[in-house]
Amino acid sequence: MSRSEALFARARAVSPGGVHSPVRAFRGVGGTPRFMQGGAGALLRDVDGREYVDYCMAFGPLILGHGHREVRAAAEAALARGWSLGTAEPYSLELAEFITARVPWVESIRFVNSGTEAVMSVLRVARAATGRDKILKFEGCYHGHTDSMLLRAGSGLAEAPVPDSAGLAREVINETLVAPLDDVDAVQAIFEQAGRDIAAVIIEPLPANYGLLPQRTEFLQAVAQLARTHGALLVFDEVISGFRLGFGGYAGLSGIRPDLVTYGKVIGGGFPVGAYAGRRDLMEQVAPAGPVYQAGTLSANPLAMCAGLAALQQLADGAVYRRLDALGQRLEAALAGIPGLALQRVGSIFWPVLSRAGSPALPIRSIRQIPADAGPAFAPTFHALLERGIYLAPSAFEVGFLCAAHTEAHIDALATELRALASP
Repeated sequence: MSRSEALFARARAVSPGGVHSPVRAFRGVGGTPRFMQGGAGALLRDVDGREYVDYCMAFGPLILGHGHREVRAAAEAALARGWSLGTAEPYSLELAEFITARVPWVESIRFVNSGTEAVMSVLRVARAATGRDKILKFEGCYHGHTDSMLLRAGSGLAEAPVPDSAGLAREVINETLVAPLDDVDAVQAIFEQAGRDIAAVIIEPLPANYGLLPQRTEFLQAVAQLARTHGALLVFDEVISGFRLGFGGYAGLSGIRPDLVTYGKVIGGGFPVGAYAGRRDLMEQVAPAGPVYQAGTLSANPLAMCAGLAALQQLADGAVYRRLDALGQRLEAALAGIPGLALQRVGSIFWPVLSRAGSPALPIRSIRQIPADAGPAFAPTFHALLERGIYLAPSAFEVGFLCAAHTEAHIDALATELRALASP
């Protein structure tokens, strides 16, 4: 028995499913999860001493890689000063000023502890600002595990036996409307029926929790226009894409300015963090400036603020983004033509789509276009790569991430192994 197997047996005795976030349990691919004890650069190391080239990168935040020198130094300095203060402090101010000076639609920002908390809070702001109750979301977009967003969502729910979570109150469900992605007519029909009751439209402008589903700019523009025509706010959930694709996230790439935006992942440098931000008049709704209550003992934790600022400072000149895009182009070219495999990629985010029926047709913009056998086709490939020292996220519906520590040799090795696995 490996150490991972022994630890998993112990973990299942004391925690639901032996994990603290569902995808980690390998439910979508089968087998025993590898317990990791650390990472360095582009590599993970498990408790049995095996190393893996990591393409999960903690599900996105480690854009600079594991243990980046400047980020670690900033966190260590914060740790030495005091790791939890519960007071006003200068570190969140420095990070807030750094972001607001560089992202035009972020006029004001509030730091929280997770993307879920950011979404929960931003929807409360939207309801308060508009005096309306309903929220429109999209199939396959995951906005954390707040009750109203767990309808036809992504992430771990993509492989759940039922599409939505148990335990959701009926009145909460009734206040959430769901539209398909890439279908302007369906969105327009919902607005025609319920537009006067919709407080906000929330969307991942680059859906990346049910596979990677890049949206047409024209679709996003139509959604934005419908929201504004009907007096609803436009919320971009950029927890994954924010500062991943550039300082402006997908809003910057698309040229669409949201009213409100949620962030996470990269802005903490790998430490727990979330944020919601946007127009000053809307953010002034938040206590103590306004009547919308939101608080958190550990919000703007000094370690996360200092590590996040150090990470963003490394990204500010754009060189890392250019290098990551070049690595992504290399991976895309190397995987071209592999039978039964197609790769969707935007910048440093990629998604290998597998099917036993042949290479899936691209682009895939909606969960309805995903091959029915994508999950079963992915599982054996995942385990084969794992045995060859390559770690992808353990789900056919989770995306992969490149980091600044990946090299051309890492990219070529992944492509070589995938090509070999596809050979008869």
